[in-house]
Amino acid sequence: MKRFLFPIFGLWLLLYGSFALVRPPLLDDADALHAEAAREMLLNHDWVTLHIDGVRYLAKAPLLYWSIATSFRIFGEHDWAARLPLALYSLALFFVIFALGRRLFGSAQAGFYTAVSLLTASGIFGFTRILLPDAILCLWLSLAIYFFWKSLEEPAPSLATAAGFAACCALAVLTKGLIGLGFPFAIVLVYLFFTRNLRHLLRWHPAIGALVFLVIAAPWHILAALRNPNVGSPTGPLPTQGNMHGFLWFYFMNEHFRRYMGQTIPHSSDSVPLLIFWLLLFVFIAPWFVFAIKALFHQHWGAALRREEIDQRQRVLLLLAIWAVAVMLFFSFSARQEYYVLPALPPLALLAGYWLAEDEIAPSCAGQRTAWVLFVVGVLAAIASALFAAHFKPLPVGTDVTSVVRDATRTHRLFFGHFFDLTLRALGAFRISFVITTAALLVGVSANLWFRLKDKARLANCFLIGTVTAFLIAAHLALNTLSPVLSSQILANAIKPEMDQDDVIIVNGRFEYASSLAFYLDRQVQILNGRSGGLWYGSFFPDAPKVFIENGQTNQLWSGNNRVFLWTPLDQVPQLPGQTFVIGRSGGKEILSNRPGSHGAEF
Repeated sequence: MKRFLFPIFGLWLLLYGSFALVRPPLLDDADALHAEAAREMLLNHDWVTLHIDGVRYLAKAPLLYWSIATSFRIFGEHDWAARLPLALYSLALFFVIFALGRRLFGSAQAGFYTAVSLLTASGIFGFTRILLPDAILCLWLSLAIYFFWKSLEEPAPSLATAAGFAACCALAVLTKGLIGLGFPFAIVLVYLFFTRNLRHLLRWHPAIGALVFLVIAAPWHILAALRNPNVGSPTGPLPTQGNMHGFLWFYFMNEHFRRYMGQTIPHSSDSVPLLIFWLLLFVFIAPWFVFAIKALFHQHWGAALRREEIDQRQRVLLLLAIWAVAVMLFFSFSARQEYYVLPALPPLALLAGYWLAEDEIAPSCAGQRTAWVLFVVGVLAAIASALFAAHFKPLPVGTDVTSVVRDATRTHRLFFGHFFDLTLRALGAFRISFVITTAALLVGVSANLWFRLKDKARLANCFLIGTVTAFLIAAHLALNTLSPVLSSQILANAIKPEMDQDDVIIVNGRFEYASSLAFYLDRQVQILNGRSGGLWYGSFFPDAPKVFIENGQTNQLWSGNNRVFLWTPLDQVPQLPGQTFVIGRSGGKEILSNRPGSHGAEF
């Protein structure tokens, strides 16, 4: 076991537990927004109702925020401390998926390749750069399937597997809401239907399972409902001052059912086109999806769909196919975000791990053909990457990358949208990433093909793993290069040495646009013309702080006795009375003040 678990841990430490914890800084929008919610959880000593900038934030389940707040309490309020819980959850996911692969296929080698496939999946790696709970959902879903399969192998399903499955469902609900219960139950029900074994549910201690689920999941929901009741007499979905729905309506109706239909109040996100959404399923686990598809060819689909008797290996493949399809079909009819794909990645990793382990034992012509395809695609990609690295000159030292990015202040409702703002000249800022990608592709796909032709599958797979690992490092470096556009940390550092306790911080626009500013300053901010987004609904509660201001109030503050710092996009600077001083400028944003700077950060 050591020869499998140590490499998994080493890869995790390289990609998730080292440089990725400290770079880039927390990004504006969801990343710093969730870190700020956890920080205020400690500040308010309230572990039930989330607050952001002092405003109630009822949209999310609490487990991610509990974890980050606990990390803050132990290590202090650092950006790496905010990322540490998600990194540890990811490590647990990789070990669980290793154990699940080992149990499903009876092979530690299959478990190892499964864990490595998921560990190097760009979807898991990319969306653990942002403080989102979806990788944690993958953990609970994978562990729930582990307990389910173990119960099928037992002569009589045990209480332990029933309690374990129910606990995983409850923790998934506390992580991501009702889909934490819906996904595992849907997968189990469909699988038992096709294998003619629905009576297993009656033998699997349903009363004990329900009790365990309620004991874990119910207390927070009950407390949140009691502490956030209806205000006044709400009659419709839209709140008015003094009349609004409480937690139960907003959390379940608005954030679950209305969000599924793309009708959230207020409307907060666009939907990824359906074709792109399905394409991302394969992109996010490239190149391992190729082997997953090959594994599916081993399934006798006609017999499975006719509900005929199939052997153990066929039942495993059926379960994994149901798992992936259930997730993708559910979101195909809803408002979609890119990261909604993540819960469908573990079954693809399991399928890939199964095929790679089988092929290592008996190398096949299919493996060689795949190596040729990967070689051709990899060489073409390497040539393109090399041309980018050679043609586009590096930007001069100290150049703000925003100066060569089009529409830098434009907001994006889809993740990674800023990469589409890059101009050709901006590609010079990513030369190091291009060089790493070029070298990794040329060496990796060539060695993979060479060793495949020599029937040395293990060495071929090792070089493929190394190629993907190097690419992820290059992608992380690119994200760090673009971080001035995506984060306000530099501007926070600019004004932190200047600030006194009575100074006023104003954000021009929605709080989400400058959420990292509030986190790094550890201060409540005033929000100019930004009563919208995630704080909009909570702003109607009677105890909401008076942080939402208009132009007239800003002008009064600007002309008053206190020093004022104004965060604003460069192209949205409001009209201000009196003299204006630029304290810092970075990433298409700037900090203005009604007093001159003295010893701010260097730029």
